[in-house]
Amino acid sequence: MAPDPGRVRLRNSLRAVLGIALAVALAEFAGLSLAASITGGLAALLALFTVADATVRAQFVTTLLLPVAGFPVLAVATALHGLTPLRDLAFLAVVFCGVYARRWGPRGHALGIFAFMNFFTTQFLHALPGQLPELYAAIGIALAAAAAVRFVLWPLERRVPPAAAPAPLPGSGLSRVTTRQAVQAAAACAVALGIGQVLSEDRWYWAVGTTWWIFVNTVSRGETLVRGFRRVLGTVIGIAVGMVVAIPLHGAPAPTAALVALCVFGIFYSAPVSYSWMMLAVTVMAGLLYGLLGVLDPALLVLRLEETAVGAVSAALAVLLILPVTTHAINDAWIQRTLQGVRAATSASLRRLSGEPDADPAPHAAELELLLGRVRLSLAPLVHPLSPFRGRKARARRVLALLDECADEVRGLAAVASDPAASHDARLAAACWRVEAAVERLTSRHGDRDAGREAPVAETVAPVAGQRALGHVSGLEKLLAELDEPLRTPPGSLLVRS
Repeated sequence: MAPDPGRVRLRNSLRAVLGIALAVALAEFAGLSLAASITGGLAALLALFTVADATVRAQFVTTLLLPVAGFPVLAVATALHGLTPLRDLAFLAVVFCGVYARRWGPRGHALGIFAFMNFFTTQFLHALPGQLPELYAAIGIALAAAAAVRFVLWPLERRVPPAAAPAPLPGSGLSRVTTRQAVQAAAACAVALGIGQVLSEDRWYWAVGTTWWIFVNTVSRGETLVRGFRRVLGTVIGIAVGMVVAIPLHGAPAPTAALVALCVFGIFYSAPVSYSWMMLAVTVMAGLLYGLLGVLDPALLVLRLEETAVGAVSAALAVLLILPVTTHAINDAWIQRTLQGVRAATSASLRRLSGEPDADPAPHAAELELLLGRVRLSLAPLVHPLSPFRGRKARARRVLALLDECADEVRGLAAVASDPAASHDARLAAACWRVEAAVERLTSRHGDRDAGREAPVAETVAPVAGQRALGHVSGLEKLLAELDEPLRTPPGSLLVRS
């Protein structure tokens, strides 16, 4: 039901299924074991899911660097398989370094996740040092397959580049968010690891994995708490589905492979808009993989739920008690980025309508959708049904509704701008300047400095299209004016002013 401009999510999901299927097929063709094929499939999934640099070239470089982060961790994890204390300490060190690496942007984020998941996969498959050669081969084949699909066979990013990651929040030492999160994640994973091993000496890693993934793409304590709740919810529903779907299959290869492909599609399609739906797909896929390995039964799924609950509680305690990060500055940063995205899309549309063939509002509209998703995540603690802050909840919901309407107007404006027969007139130009001034007023104390700037005059060429474009821009003007009140109303206003 969520908007999918340009069907970007659909295309990305189908491409992921193709890339992962190719990776597994090549591993099987090479005669590798089932464990190696699963490792390769997970490596391809991570390469397609986590690599999110702003340019195609940077994405290619990050993909090449994944083995640099993953292979040493894989070797250490297999070597320490029977040395429990050393293995646990090494795992916690990987957790800390993986989160700390996020300070280096999308590349550090992807490499940190890949390193963690190589350690996790080793525990999942109970891999031993003797299996390293074929695991390395499977990962190499998988990354090559994923890269071939992503950069050669289906290069989506060349059509609509992904949104660039926002600049890191300022700070140093323990005032830097990534450092605080690294400490929180390591502490939470240590608690989850200890309790998880009490529940199961063989499947304890699910608690650690839950804790890790709750910290991914969250910053404030509120975001982390809501993400933990949604992870548990998605896992509960996924286990119920697994009871009905995965267990009766008894690991039958053909139907299991088809359902795993469907789960992969669900993971990629739902991830940008619903963490609970994504976790449902992940949980069902995990059950299907356990079925392939011949160890799936109802008790294992129940244990999966228990370990998930342990991981979620551990993450919640860590963000509440250890170096907590409040939501105020995070809300401010993401709302401002979204408003600037509205401004950029409007400006690009105006330039396109003015006759600049290189001006393309489509990437800005796609970026705006991603930014809106991040705003929803940031404001999720305020709009959650259990939030006790009614005033802030109402304002947050109003902000989200208005930003969604802004995105609708931007999509309409971009569609008009893509019409080769469309052009603009002086009224449209003036309205676009007013939109830019409104964004400036909302995001800066000195936002009225361009309010009197005159718009350039241009002839009217296509009055019908011009009227449609003017309607969308006028709608943006009205929405931005309505945003002023909920964003600035004290106390606890959503935009922080210094």
